[in-house]
Amino acid sequence: MQFSSPIPKPPTRKGGWRGLPHGGLTGKGYARRYAPLAYARTKGAFHVQPAMAVSQSAQKSTAKSKLKGPAAASRRSGPNAQERLVQGLIELMQQGVAPWRKPWDGSGGGHHCNLISGHRYRGSNPILLTLGMHIRGSALPFWCGYAEAKGLGISPIKGSKAAMILRPQLHQQGDQAEPSQQAEAGSTEGAARSWVRYRPVPVFNAADLEGPGLAELIAARQEAAGLQARPEPERLAAAEAVLSAWPVPVSFGGDRAFYLPQLDRIQLPERASFHSPGAFYATWAHEQVHSTGHSSRLKRDLGGSFGKPRYAQEELVAELGAVLLGDRLEIGSELQSHAAYLEHWIALLQAEPQVLFQVLGEARQAVELIAPEAPGQSPAGEED
Repeated sequence: MQFSSPIPKPPTRKGGWRGLPHGGLTGKGYARRYAPLAYARTKGAFHVQPAMAVSQSAQKSTAKSKLKGPAAASRRSGPNAQERLVQGLIELMQQGVAPWRKPWDGSGGGHHCNLISGHRYRGSNPILLTLGMHIRGSALPFWCGYAEAKGLGISPIKGSKAAMILRPQLHQQGDQAEPSQQAEAGSTEGAARSWVRYRPVPVFNAADLEGPGLAELIAARQEAAGLQARPEPERLAAAEAVLSAWPVPVSFGGDRAFYLPQLDRIQLPERASFHSPGAFYATWAHEQVHSTGHSSRLKRDLGGSFGKPRYAQEELVAELGAVLLGDRLEIGSELQSHAAYLEHWIALLQAEPQVLFQVLGEARQAVELIAPEAPGQSPAGEED
Protein backbone atom coordinates (compact mmCIF):
# COMPACT_ATOMS: atom_id res chain seq x y z
CA MET A 1 0.00 0.00 0.00
CA GLN A 2 1.34 3.38 -0.99
CA PHE A 3 1.40 6.04 1.70
CA SER A 4 1.60 9.75 0.96
CA SER A 5 1.45 12.95 2.97
CA PRO A 6 0.36 16.30 1.47
CA ILE A 7 1.96 19.51 2.67
CA PRO A 8 -0.20 21.20 5.33
CA LYS A 9 -1.55 24.67 4.72
CA PRO A 10 -0.68 27.45 7.17
CA PRO A 11 -3.52 28.79 9.33
CA THR A 12 -5.32 31.97 8.42
CA ARG A 13 -7.81 33.95 10.41
CA LYS A 14 -9.91 36.32 8.40
CA GLY A 15 -13.48 36.34 9.54
CA GLY A 16 -13.01 32.89 11.04
CA TRP A 17 -10.56 29.99 11.39
CA ARG A 18 -9.58 27.93 8.38
CA GLY A 19 -7.04 25.21 7.78
CA LEU A 20 -5.45 24.66 11.17
CA PRO A 21 -1.98 23.28 10.49
CA HIS A 22 -2.69 19.76 11.65
CA GLY A 23 -6.42 19.36 11.62
CA GLY A 24 -9.86 20.41 10.59
CA LEU A 25 -13.22 18.72 10.12
CA THR A 26 -14.46 17.41 6.85
CA GLY A 27 -17.49 19.39 5.85
CA LYS A 28 -17.55 23.18 5.79
CA GLY A 29 -20.21 23.51 8.47
CA TYR A 30 -18.27 21.48 10.99
CA ALA A 31 -15.06 23.27 10.14
CA ARG A 32 -16.60 26.72 10.60
CA ARG A 33 -18.21 25.77 13.88
CA TYR A 34 -15.52 23.71 15.58
CA ALA A 35 -12.18 24.59 13.98
CA PRO A 36 -11.33 27.18 16.68
CA LEU A 37 -11.60 24.40 19.28
CA ALA A 38 -9.61 21.78 17.42
CA TYR A 39 -6.15 20.65 18.43
CA ALA A 40 -4.84 18.82 15.41
CA ARG A 41 -1.82 17.44 13.71
CA THR A 42 -0.96 16.99 10.05
CA LYS A 43 -0.70 13.50 8.85
CA GLY A 44 2.77 12.13 8.53
CA ALA A 45 3.83 14.24 11.47
CA PHE A 46 4.25 13.53 15.12
CA HIS A 47 3.58 15.40 18.17
CA VAL A 48 4.24 16.46 26.50
CA GLN A 49 1.95 15.61 32.30
CA PRO A 50 0.23 18.45 34.48
CA ALA A 51 2.76 20.37 36.49
CA MET A 52 3.77 17.60 38.84
CA ALA A 53 7.07 17.39 40.66
CA VAL A 54 8.99 17.27 37.39
CA SER A 55 8.18 20.89 36.75
CA GLN A 56 8.75 21.93 40.33
CA SER A 57 12.51 21.42 40.22
CA ALA A 58 12.42 24.00 37.48
CA GLN A 59 10.52 26.34 39.81
CA LYS A 60 13.37 26.16 42.32
CA SER A 61 15.79 27.02 39.54
CA THR A 62 13.62 29.99 38.62
CA ALA A 63 13.53 31.17 42.23
CA LYS A 64 17.32 31.03 42.38
CA SER A 65 17.60 33.03 39.20
CA LYS A 66 15.79 35.92 40.94
CA LEU A 67 18.67 36.44 43.35
CA LYS A 68 20.50 39.70 42.84
CA GLY A 69 23.92 41.11 43.63
CA PRO A 70 26.56 39.09 45.54
CA ALA A 71 24.03 36.42 46.46
CA ALA A 72 23.39 35.70 42.79
CA ALA A 73 27.10 35.58 42.02
CA SER A 74 27.73 33.10 44.79
CA ARG A 75 24.81 30.86 43.82
CA ARG A 76 25.13 31.05 40.04
CA SER A 77 28.33 30.89 37.99
CA GLY A 78 26.52 30.31 34.70
CA PRO A 79 23.47 28.55 33.23
CA ASN A 80 22.40 25.43 35.10
CA ALA A 81 21.73 22.04 33.50
CA GLN A 82 18.06 22.76 32.88
CA GLU A 83 18.80 26.11 31.25
CA ARG A 84 21.45 24.52 29.02
CA LEU A 85 18.97 21.87 27.92
CA VAL A 86 16.32 24.44 27.02
CA GLN A 87 18.86 26.61 25.20
CA GLY A 88 20.16 23.66 23.21
CA LEU A 89 16.61 22.77 22.22
CA ILE A 90 15.86 26.34 21.17
CA GLU A 91 19.00 26.47 19.03
CA LEU A 92 18.00 23.27 17.21
CA MET A 93 14.48 24.55 16.55
CA GLN A 94 15.90 27.82 15.27
CA GLN A 95 17.60 25.70 12.61
CA GLY A 96 14.18 24.41 11.58
CA VAL A 97 14.64 21.09 13.38
CA ALA A 98 12.31 19.31 15.80
CA PRO A 99 14.99 16.94 17.14
CA TRP A 100 12.62 14.30 18.52
CA ARG A 101 10.92 13.47 15.22
CA LYS A 102 12.08 10.15 13.84
CA PRO A 103 10.78 6.71 12.88
CA TRP A 104 11.37 3.81 15.24
CA ASP A 105 14.87 2.36 14.83
CA GLY A 106 15.65 -0.80 16.75
CA SER A 107 18.87 -1.46 14.86
CA GLY A 108 20.96 0.98 16.90
CA GLY A 109 19.58 -0.10 20.26
CA GLY A 110 15.94 0.97 20.33
CA HIS A 111 15.02 2.14 23.83
CA HIS A 112 17.21 4.44 25.93
CA CYS A 113 19.03 2.31 28.47
CA ASN A 114 21.98 2.28 30.83
CA LEU A 115 25.13 1.28 28.97
CA ILE A 116 26.44 -0.89 31.81
CA SER A 117 23.37 -2.38 33.49
CA GLY A 118 21.02 -2.44 30.50
CA HIS A 119 18.18 -0.96 32.59
CA ARG A 120 15.72 1.07 30.52
CA TYR A 121 15.14 4.71 31.46
CA ARG A 122 11.60 5.40 32.62
CA GLY A 123 9.13 8.17 33.26
CA SER A 124 9.69 11.26 31.12
CA ASN A 125 13.43 10.55 30.88
CA PRO A 126 13.18 8.97 27.38
CA ILE A 127 12.06 12.40 26.14
CA LEU A 128 14.99 14.16 27.84
CA LEU A 129 17.43 11.60 26.46
CA THR A 130 15.97 11.79 22.96
CA LEU A 131 16.55 15.55 23.06
CA GLY A 132 20.05 15.01 24.48
CA MET A 133 20.91 12.46 21.80
CA HIS A 134 19.94 14.78 18.98
CA ILE A 135 21.62 17.81 20.52
CA ARG A 136 24.83 15.72 20.51
CA GLY A 137 24.26 14.28 17.04
CA SER A 138 24.49 10.73 18.42
CA ALA A 139 22.70 7.63 17.16
CA LEU A 140 23.35 5.53 20.28
CA PRO A 141 20.62 5.40 22.97
CA PHE A 142 23.07 4.18 25.65
CA TRP A 143 23.99 6.29 28.70
CA CYS A 144 25.81 6.06 32.02
CA GLY A 145 26.88 8.23 34.94
CA TYR A 146 30.41 9.52 35.42
CA ALA A 147 31.15 7.46 38.54
CA GLU A 148 30.02 4.13 37.12
CA ALA A 149 31.94 4.75 33.89
CA LYS A 150 35.06 5.68 35.84
CA GLY A 151 34.77 2.43 37.79
CA LEU A 152 35.37 0.59 34.52
CA GLY A 153 38.20 2.83 33.38
CA ILE A 154 35.96 4.73 30.97
CA SER A 155 35.73 8.52 30.96
CA PRO A 156 33.98 11.30 29.02
CA ILE A 157 35.85 12.68 26.00
CA LYS A 158 37.34 16.09 26.77
CA GLY A 159 34.79 18.81 26.03
CA SER A 160 31.76 16.51 26.04
CA LYS A 161 28.74 17.47 28.11
CA ALA A 162 26.29 15.40 30.10
CA ALA A 163 22.57 15.13 29.49
CA MET A 164 20.20 15.30 32.43
CA ILE A 165 17.71 12.76 33.65
CA LEU A 166 15.28 13.24 36.54
CA ARG A 167 15.54 10.86 39.49
CA PRO A 168 12.70 10.75 42.05
CA GLN A 169 13.36 11.01 45.76
CA LEU A 170 10.58 10.16 48.20
CA HIS A 171 10.28 12.53 51.18
CA GLN A 172 8.25 12.10 54.35
CA GLN A 173 6.77 14.83 56.52
CA GLY A 174 9.60 16.34 58.56
CA ASP A 175 12.18 16.06 55.77
CA GLN A 176 13.80 19.29 54.67
CA ALA A 177 12.44 20.13 51.24
CA GLU A 178 11.11 23.33 49.80
CA PRO A 179 7.36 23.43 49.04
CA SER A 180 8.12 24.46 45.45
CA GLN A 181 9.97 21.15 45.00
CA GLN A 182 7.22 18.95 46.45
CA ALA A 183 4.40 16.95 44.95
CA GLU A 184 2.21 15.05 47.36
CA ALA A 185 2.36 11.33 46.79
CA GLY A 186 -0.68 10.97 49.02
CA SER A 187 -2.03 12.26 52.29
CA THR A 188 -4.93 11.48 54.61
CA GLU A 189 -6.33 13.21 57.67
CA GLY A 190 -4.05 12.49 60.63
CA ALA A 191 -1.62 10.45 58.53
CA ALA A 192 1.96 11.29 57.59
CA ARG A 193 2.34 13.13 54.29
CA SER A 194 4.83 12.11 51.65
CA TRP A 195 5.88 13.61 48.34
CA VAL A 196 8.27 13.03 45.48
CA ARG A 197 11.05 15.45 44.65
CA TYR A 198 12.93 15.18 41.35
CA ARG A 199 16.69 15.64 41.28
CA PRO A 200 18.59 16.22 38.01
CA VAL A 201 21.26 13.55 37.48
CA PRO A 202 23.93 13.88 34.75
CA VAL A 203 24.55 10.99 32.35
CA PHE A 204 26.88 10.72 29.36
CA ASN A 205 26.05 9.29 25.97
CA ALA A 206 28.12 6.31 24.82
CA ALA A 207 29.35 8.34 21.85
CA ASP A 208 30.90 10.85 24.29
CA LEU A 209 32.93 8.24 26.16
CA GLU A 210 36.33 6.65 25.64
CA GLY A 211 38.35 3.94 27.31
CA PRO A 212 39.17 0.23 27.26
CA GLY A 213 36.24 -2.09 26.84
CA LEU A 214 33.84 0.62 25.64
CA ALA A 215 33.39 -0.89 22.17
CA GLU A 216 32.59 -4.27 23.72
CA LEU A 217 30.01 -2.70 26.04
CA ILE A 218 28.28 -0.95 23.14
CA ALA A 219 28.33 -4.14 21.07
CA ALA A 220 26.81 -6.09 23.96
CA ARG A 221 24.00 -3.55 24.38
CA GLN A 222 23.27 -3.58 20.64
CA GLU A 223 23.22 -7.35 20.59
CA ALA A 224 20.82 -7.45 23.56
CA ALA A 225 18.56 -4.92 21.84
CA GLY A 226 18.63 -7.01 18.67
CA LEU A 227 17.56 -10.13 20.55
CA GLN A 228 14.65 -8.23 22.11
CA ALA A 229 13.58 -6.44 18.91
CA ARG A 230 10.13 -7.32 17.55
CA PRO A 231 9.30 -7.43 13.82
CA GLU A 232 7.39 -4.42 12.53
CA PRO A 233 4.04 -6.20 11.98
CA GLU A 234 4.08 -7.35 15.61
CA ARG A 235 4.95 -3.86 16.91
CA LEU A 236 2.25 -2.19 14.82
CA ALA A 237 -0.39 -4.73 15.81
CA ALA A 238 0.42 -4.15 19.50
CA ALA A 239 0.24 -0.37 19.00
CA GLU A 240 -3.12 -0.73 17.25
CA ALA A 241 -4.48 -2.70 20.21
CA VAL A 242 -3.37 -0.08 22.76
CA LEU A 243 -4.60 2.92 20.77
CA SER A 244 -7.91 1.25 19.90
CA ALA A 245 -8.59 0.60 23.58
CA TRP A 246 -8.64 4.35 24.33
CA PRO A 247 -12.31 5.37 24.90
CA VAL A 248 -12.32 8.47 22.69
CA PRO A 249 -14.04 7.61 19.36
CA VAL A 250 -12.17 8.05 16.08
CA SER A 251 -13.63 8.97 12.70
CA PHE A 252 -11.73 8.53 9.45
CA GLY A 253 -11.85 10.72 6.37
CA GLY A 254 -10.81 14.08 5.00
CA ASP A 255 -7.26 15.34 4.80
CA ARG A 256 -6.66 16.53 8.36
CA ALA A 257 -6.16 15.09 11.83
CA PHE A 258 -7.46 16.81 14.96
CA TYR A 259 -9.12 16.44 18.35
CA LEU A 260 -12.35 18.29 19.22
CA PRO A 261 -12.80 18.84 22.97
CA GLN A 262 -16.49 19.79 22.66
CA LEU A 263 -17.35 16.51 20.97
CA ASP A 264 -14.58 14.54 22.68
CA ARG A 265 -13.63 12.78 19.48
CA ILE A 266 -10.66 12.39 17.15
CA GLN A 267 -10.68 12.79 13.38
CA LEU A 268 -7.99 11.15 11.25
CA PRO A 269 -7.45 10.86 7.49
CA GLU A 270 -7.70 7.40 5.98
CA ARG A 271 -4.69 5.19 6.68
CA ALA A 272 -3.68 5.15 3.02
CA SER A 273 -3.18 8.92 3.14
CA PHE A 274 -0.08 8.57 5.35
CA HIS A 275 3.37 7.99 3.92
CA SER A 276 4.02 5.09 6.31
CA PRO A 277 2.14 3.02 8.91
CA GLY A 278 4.41 4.48 11.61
CA ALA A 279 3.35 8.01 10.65
CA PHE A 280 -0.32 7.03 10.94
CA TYR A 281 0.12 5.61 14.45
CA ALA A 282 2.27 8.53 15.57
CA THR A 283 -0.42 10.98 14.44
CA TRP A 284 -3.10 8.97 16.21
CA ALA A 285 -0.94 8.98 19.37
CA HIS A 286 -0.56 12.76 19.16
CA GLU A 287 -4.32 13.30 19.05
CA GLN A 288 -4.89 10.84 21.88
CA VAL A 289 -2.49 12.84 24.06
CA HIS A 290 -4.58 15.94 23.32
CA SER A 291 -7.72 14.06 24.35
CA THR A 292 -6.27 13.28 27.80
CA GLY A 293 -6.68 16.98 28.59
CA HIS A 294 -10.49 16.74 28.39
CA SER A 295 -12.43 17.97 31.43
CA SER A 296 -13.40 14.39 32.29
CA ARG A 297 -9.73 13.33 32.44
CA LEU A 298 -6.70 15.51 33.25
CA LYS A 299 -8.49 18.86 32.87
CA ARG A 300 -5.76 20.73 30.96
CA ASP A 301 -6.65 24.12 29.51
CA LEU A 302 -7.61 23.35 25.88
CA GLY A 303 -9.13 26.75 25.20
CA GLY A 304 -6.22 28.61 23.63
CA SER A 305 -6.19 29.88 20.06
CA PHE A 306 -3.46 29.35 17.47
CA GLY A 307 -0.47 31.62 18.02
CA LYS A 308 -1.18 32.12 21.73
CA PRO A 309 1.13 30.73 24.49
CA ARG A 310 -1.53 28.40 25.92
CA TYR A 311 -2.15 26.83 22.51
CA ALA A 312 1.59 26.47 21.88
CA GLN A 313 2.06 24.81 25.27
CA GLU A 314 -0.74 22.29 24.68
CA GLU A 315 0.72 21.47 21.27
CA LEU A 316 4.10 20.86 22.90
CA VAL A 317 2.43 18.60 25.46
CA ALA A 318 0.94 16.51 22.65
CA GLU A 319 4.15 16.63 20.63
CA LEU A 320 6.41 15.37 23.41
CA GLY A 321 3.73 13.07 24.78
CA ALA A 322 3.64 11.36 21.40
CA VAL A 323 7.43 10.95 21.60
CA LEU A 324 7.08 9.11 24.91
CA LEU A 325 4.12 7.07 23.69
CA GLY A 326 6.03 6.27 20.50
CA ASP A 327 8.91 4.97 22.62
CA ARG A 328 6.66 2.76 24.76
CA LEU A 329 4.78 1.36 21.76
CA GLU A 330 7.91 1.17 19.57
CA ILE A 331 6.30 3.14 16.74
CA GLY A 332 8.62 6.17 16.80
CA SER A 333 7.51 9.75 16.34
CA GLU A 334 7.53 10.18 12.60
CA LEU A 335 5.64 13.44 12.29
CA GLN A 336 5.81 16.81 10.61
CA SER A 337 4.10 20.08 11.38
CA HIS A 338 4.05 23.57 9.96
CA ALA A 339 7.09 25.75 10.63
CA ALA A 340 4.81 28.11 12.57
CA TYR A 341 4.75 25.60 15.41
CA LEU A 342 8.51 25.71 15.80
CA GLU A 343 8.37 29.50 15.90
CA HIS A 344 5.71 29.47 18.62
CA TRP A 345 7.58 26.87 20.70
CA ILE A 346 10.77 28.91 20.46
CA ALA A 347 8.92 32.03 21.64
CA LEU A 348 7.27 30.05 24.48
CA LEU A 349 10.56 28.61 25.78
CA GLN A 350 12.45 31.87 25.41
CA ALA A 351 9.81 33.66 27.49
CA GLU A 352 9.48 30.89 30.11
CA PRO A 353 12.29 28.29 29.93
CA GLN A 354 10.90 26.42 32.96
CA VAL A 355 7.69 25.63 31.07
CA LEU A 356 9.52 22.78 29.32
CA PHE A 357 9.59 20.84 32.59
CA GLN A 358 5.90 21.49 33.21
CA VAL A 359 5.21 20.24 29.73
CA LEU A 360 7.30 17.11 30.39
CA GLY A 361 5.23 16.45 33.49
CA GLU A 362 1.95 16.89 31.66
CA ALA A 363 3.13 14.67 28.80
CA ARG A 364 4.15 11.82 31.08
CA GLN A 365 0.87 11.93 32.97
CA ALA A 366 -1.05 11.86 29.68
CA VAL A 367 0.87 8.82 28.46
CA GLU A 368 0.32 7.04 31.78
CA LEU A 369 -3.43 7.19 31.06
CA ILE A 370 -3.08 5.73 27.57
CA ALA A 371 -0.28 3.19 28.02
CA PRO A 372 0.82 2.79 31.66
CA GLU A 373 4.26 1.40 32.30
CA ALA A 374 4.28 -2.29 33.17
CA PRO A 375 3.73 -3.29 36.81
CA GLY A 376 6.94 -3.21 38.79
CA GLN A 377 8.30 -0.30 36.76
CA SER A 378 8.20 3.04 38.52
CA PRO A 379 6.35 5.46 36.21
CA ALA A 380 8.29 8.35 37.70
CA GLY A 381 11.48 6.53 38.39
CA GLU A 382 14.74 5.99 36.70
CA GLU A 383 17.74 3.77 36.83
CA ASP A 384 21.08 5.04 35.70
